[in-house]
Amino acid sequence: MDTLKVTAEGQLTLTAELLKHLGMQPGDKLLASELPNGSVELRAAPKGDISNAFGFLRAQSGGRSLSIEEINEIISASWAGER
Repeated sequence: MDTLKVTAEGQLTLTAELLKHLGMQPGDKLLASELPNGSVELRAAPKGDISNAFGFLRAQSGGRSLSIEEINEIISASWAGER
């Protein structure tokens, strides 16, 4: 676990190790979610725009229509880094 220091301006600097773990590059954005137990969850924000997903799904399906289950499977595999 890393300890981060808050600056006088209220900013944090994430370590290179954490940024690498999140797959972050300069200019990328983070999503921060406040959890009910007083914790904060950080996740890398999705890159690109939603229109990129349509071409990706079309390529994965060979042009045929996909069911919701197939779309969810493709999305899950993509987020897991399997595609």
